[in-house]
Amino acid sequence: MASSTVLPVPPTLSAGGAGRPTPTPPWQSPGQRISAFIDRHVLAVFATPAAAFIVLTMAFPVVFTIYLSLTHWVGGANRPPEFVGLDNFIRLFTDDPRFWGATFRTIALTTGAVLAQTVLGVAIAVLLHRKFVLSGLVRSVVLLPMIATPVAVALVWRLMFNPQLGVFNDILQRLGLPASDWLADPNLALWLIGLVDTWEWAPLIALITLAGLTALPEEPFEAASIDGANGWQRFWHVTLPMVRPIVVVAVVFRLIEALKTFDIILVMTNGGPGFVTETLNIYAYNIAFQYQQLGYAAALLIVFFLLVLLVSSSVLRLRRSKES
Repeated sequence: MASSTVLPVPPTLSAGGAGRPTPTPPWQSPGQRISAFIDRHVLAVFATPAAAFIVLTMAFPVVFTIYLSLTHWVGGANRPPEFVGLDNFIRLFTDDPRFWGATFRTIALTTGAVLAQTVLGVAIAVLLHRKFVLSGLVRSVVLLPMIATPVAVALVWRLMFNPQLGVFNDILQRLGLPASDWLADPNLALWLIGLVDTWEWAPLIALITLAGLTALPEEPFEAASIDGANGWQRFWHVTLPMVRPIVVVAVVFRLIEALKTFDIILVMTNGGPGFVTETLNIYAYNIAFQYQQLGYAAALLIVFFLLVLLVSSSVLRLRRSKES
């Protein structure tokens, strides 16, 4: 009878001896722990800084302004805000004719300036889209006004409108015409601010429109030329419909910014003469920092914010309805 042979089991090679499993290192470096934590919480790690930035820079100021609009506060450290509920809003709409005047001037200035900037900007873009000698230099010169800061632009134009030193009165006198007070004239001041705003920001609409014109295909224009359309017909029936969505975006940008026009008015007239150039921005500034009624100014800013939101959303809704 044959004897059975038992094969020996090989021992497990390890630092702790044969037959025992290799232990997992009990200690990790700080870098390894941080890396492991990031791997387990990728979404939270990368979204938290952005969310914190939004809360600190956007949500908190809005919430604090809403709270402040429900109080009466003169800004002193010894007198905390006094809660008054909706009294500031009731006073704003029922007992403040200066607010309604500022609202009307804000809408009038914004409408006139943006309309002029749109027409002028589209016209400039169409002209600059053509090929001619020194076209690059002309484009750079035309787009220069929007590069300057609004305060610098306002200071230069204020000097040009100066009754004694300004270049415009000098031109009038050389032509044998009487000098004008310009910014001190209640009938001219708001128009002149709209003129300066148009001079500075029409190039922005021109730049955006020019970018849209550059991206348009050539086939529709070639087809219109074959059909016998002249330059005006090609512009009105081909160019304008194709570039209209881009122009609408530019108009929305300018509407929002024009409603918030502050620097030019503050430097050139500071809301004067009287209140003829006082817009909602200037009125809120005066209420807050001249009259020290911070709660009332906050209520004014809330209404102003709703006005900007209403105008911009109405324009975007109009654009969608036309596209559909």
